[in-house]
Amino acid sequence: MHKIASFTVDHDLLDEGMYISRIDGDVTTFDMRTRKPNNGDYMDNVTMHSVEHMFATLVRNSAIGENVIYFGPMGCRTGFYLLTRNVEPDVVFEETKKVLEGILNEEKMYGQSRRECGNYLELDLAKAKTECRKYLEILKAKGEKNDFTYKGEKI
Repeated sequence: MHKIASFTVDHDLLDEGMYISRIDGDVTTFDMRTRKPNNGDYMDNVTMHSVEHMFATLVRNSAIGENVIYFGPMGCRTGFYLLTRNVEPDVVFEETKKVLEGILNEEKMYGQSRRECGNYLELDLAKAKTECRKYLEILKAKGEKNDFTYKGEKI
């Protein structure tokens, strides 16, 4: 049995940031690591669910929206995956920061009704904003360029 790509990364060496997890033809999978793995600090389900609603809505309404394939949480609760098609990584990086800033300016939670969501009671805009604010500061600290590599290896 072959290991999937994400299981070949030494998670003990991984920090918060934005990485390219894999490239499959014209589809790039971004590892949006909001927390250091195996550090005892994990997102609770409400936070994870809330960020997913907000980021997915705003990124699909952004400049790269037509090229977004998927956005969703990691099972380990230390980040999210963003899959895009035919978009340069630097463009995704900049648009991600704009989406995070947009979330901080929102006054309503998207998809927070019984009709729109299968677990609509577990959403909290304040928790989404707290998580997004923290992650935005991590990405801003990287400057305008991000190398997108795990352990300094080029993809």
